[in-house]
Amino acid sequence: MRQIFFDTETTGLMAEGGDRIIEIGCIEMVNRQLTGNNLHLYINPQRASHEDALRVHGLTEQFLSTKPLFAQVIEPLLEFVAGAELVIHNAPFDIGFINAEMRRLKRPPITDIVAGVRDTLLMAREMFPGKSNSLDALCRRLEVDNSGRTLHGALLDAELLAEVYIRLTRGQDSLVMDDSGDRSKSAEFKLAAVDLSRFDLPVLQASEAEQQAHLAVLAELDKASGGKRIWQGA
Repeated sequence: MRQIFFDTETTGLMAEGGDRIIEIGCIEMVNRQLTGNNLHLYINPQRASHEDALRVHGLTEQFLSTKPLFAQVIEPLLEFVAGAELVIHNAPFDIGFINAEMRRLKRPPITDIVAGVRDTLLMAREMFPGKSNSLDALCRRLEVDNSGRTLHGALLDAELLAEVYIRLTRGQDSLVMDDSGDRSKSAEFKLAAVDLSRFDLPVLQASEAEQQAHLAVLAELDKASGGKRIWQGA
């Protein structure tokens, strides 16, 4: 299965009110292994970010003024996500912004292009009802190191989400792979082989009373089944 952990940063909270996407981060996972094939885009929104949003992501209007427009990155973005399952924390927010950008370009919604969308916020709410289920809260609860997250960034948040997801779904402890891609060194292959011949295992024998009780149960089963009991016992 090919999955894309997907996150955006935006100029504000209102996709329908004119706010725009300024950053997209995509982390690829295939069969629960990170591939290192990622996509990171900065986008010129042609407008300033709201003050609250700027405090969250730190991407200034001056920095973004030299970046491409969404129309200039749409093709590599759609090519990257096509046919994959998008995994997003609070999916309606990011999907709403992407689809608003798609409508401006008279393109179909992104859900027509991907295989599906999985919302990890809904997953977390089912697993931890009544608790905070922000990405930061899940990192703390699931012991995912987010010490480098002083500001929100789409690529970093997508990477953290991948770690959170694998722990939510009880997979291997870590998704980190070495440069050689040698799976024999990953977490799931770190268990040492145990030679059971080294152990003197006790053999417990049933007492006479236990054997009689066992035979009584078998007799009851035989009676209840009309003599069709297959296992006769010793």
